[in-house]
Amino acid sequence: MTRPFTGRHMTAILIGFFAIVLAVNITMARFAIGTFSGTVVDNSYVASQKFNGWLAAARKQKTFGWTAQVSHDPSRHALVSVDAPGAVARAIARHPLGRAADIPMRFVPVDAWHLRSVQALPPGRWTLQITVGRGGREMRLMEIVR
Repeated sequence: MTRPFTGRHMTAILIGFFAIVLAVNITMARFAIGTFSGTVVDNSYVASQKFNGWLAAARKQKTFGWTAQVSHDPSRHALVSVDAPGAVARAIARHPLGRAADIPMRFVPVDAWHLRSVQALPPGRWTLQITVGRGGREMRLMEIVR
C-alpha cells in the first residue's frame, strides 16, 4: 500500500532543497573569503593608467641584447641564468594572497652566467619579482614558485 503524496511531502522536499543550497553557498563563501584577501591592485584605475608604460618597458628590455631566465632548485633557492656575464640580481618574494610578509632576496654568483639566491623560499606559493642589472640597464622578471 502506497501513501499519497501530500503538501507536507512537498514542503519537506522544498525545505530540504533550499537548506542544501544555502549550506553549499555559505561553505563556498567562507572558502572564498578565507583564501583570498580581495585585493589584486589597490586602485585599478591607476593600474590601468600605468599599463602602457609597462608595455613600453617590456619592449625596451628586448633591445638589451641579453636575456635572463628564472627557475628554482629542489631546495627552493631561486636561480637566475643570464647570457650576460657580470649581471647582478635582486628580488622580492611575495605571497600571492598577502598572507605572509614580503621576503627580500639577495643573489650570489655561481659562475659568470648563473646567480643563486642566498636564502630558500618557505613552503607554499610565492611570486618572485626579480630585477637583473648589467651596465646600467635593468630587466624585470616574474616567476611563480609553488
